[in-house]
Amino acid sequence: MSGNTKEETEQQFVSEAPVEEENGKKRTVFRGELALFITVMINSFGVVLMLYSGAGISAISSVPFAFSEVAPVISLGTWTYIFQAALILSLMIMRKKFVPAYLFSFVVGFAFSELLDLHEAWIDILPKSLGFCVLYFVISYLLLCIGIAFSNRCGLPIIPTDLFPRELSQITGVRYSRVKIGYDVICLCVTAVLTVCFLGHLDGLGIGTVLAAFTMGKVIGMIGNWMDQRFQFVSVLTAKS
Repeated sequence: MSGNTKEETEQQFVSEAPVEEENGKKRTVFRGELALFITVMINSFGVVLMLYSGAGISAISSVPFAFSEVAPVISLGTWTYIFQAALILSLMIMRKKFVPAYLFSFVVGFAFSELLDLHEAWIDILPKSLGFCVLYFVISYLLLCIGIAFSNRCGLPIIPTDLFPRELSQITGVRYSRVKIGYDVICLCVTAVLTVCFLGHLDGLGIGTVLAAFTMGKVIGMIGNWMDQRFQFVSVLTAKS
């Protein structure tokens, strides 16, 4: 009887039955597959919405954006996919071995890249007054923070731009929030150099970009801690392990 209950629970995306933890707290089972789906959907929209707000693009997409402005023959989505491939290759070089699990991130990254182009195709229908732009930035900032917190806990191959700081934190032993902030700042510097050198002016970077770069790591950490207190993330891979 108990075996059937467990099997049915694992087939649900979110379990109604709480899970007893060693510290006495009860957490609800949250399927990693759903967490990954949420991540891809809201992060792709968040990136485009932040750019549309006029506050600047998010740091994780600033480098592909710069390349798309310098070489517009290739779309933002395609440049994003190329950038993700470079990040995956860098991780394998740092680990000094081939990591098959990283290759699955390409599939997730491809879906994310395609959604970027899809959102760019319709985003212009939204009103663009100052008040709306401020609202768009706040919404996009929160969406990206929530999405990255979900991706760090889904237990599945995730978007390479989110995977890179998480894996780099594990490789170096440096706290994730510090790695994330450093990663974002480096992306902004590369974007600034590319746009100034090839376009003659800064492009895609704004006050919102800088604010997000220096604060998003800590906010993601806080949201992640809130999730950890309430949910136990279980996926196909974590269930097997």
